[in-house]
Formats: sequence, structure tokens, C-alpha cells
Amino acid sequence: METKKLTLDELKEMKPGQIIKKGEGVYPELWQKGDLRWVAVRGGIEDWAIYYHSTNHGYDYITDFGDKIYDEKIIRKLVPCTDEAWGMYRF
Repeated sequence: METKKLTLDELKEMKPGQIIKKGEGVYPELWQKGDLRWVAVRGGIEDWAIYYHSTNHGYDYITDFGDKIYDEKIIRKLVPCTDEAWGMYRF
């Protein structure tokens, strides 16, 4: 069974600031202090990014002040996406 992937068309249909996907868990490659929360958010110009921080903070805080993920492997693991949608990731 293939995982549904975020497409460029879906990204274009979203509103700026809309949450694409969110979650929490243990991701030692990002955060070695235990569990973390992450949130994928659509940007203002049909771009997107994923931010993370400790579970001590809510998703709104993480969207505004969290650390951005830059590793393609991790990004595509958290939010599977087409190459076209990947091309709109905001670094």
C-alpha cells in the first residue's frame, strides 16, 4: 500500500498558515532530549516547511518559534510528497 503524498496542487489549494500535518514522537536524529512535536505548515507563497520543538510547547508555539527541519530524508519521512511539492519546501 502506497502512502498518500502531498502534491503541488494540494499545496496550492491550501490557505497560508494552514497545517498540512502534525505529530509527535521520538526522533533522535532531530532531538535527543526525548519526545518532540512537529508541524508542517503551508507558507504564504505556496511554499511549506516543517518545524519542531519539545512536547512542552503546543503546535502554535512550534509554528512560530520552532526549529526548521532541513534534512530531506526526515522531511519526506514525516510528510511524504511528490517531487513538485518537495520543490516548494522553504529552506
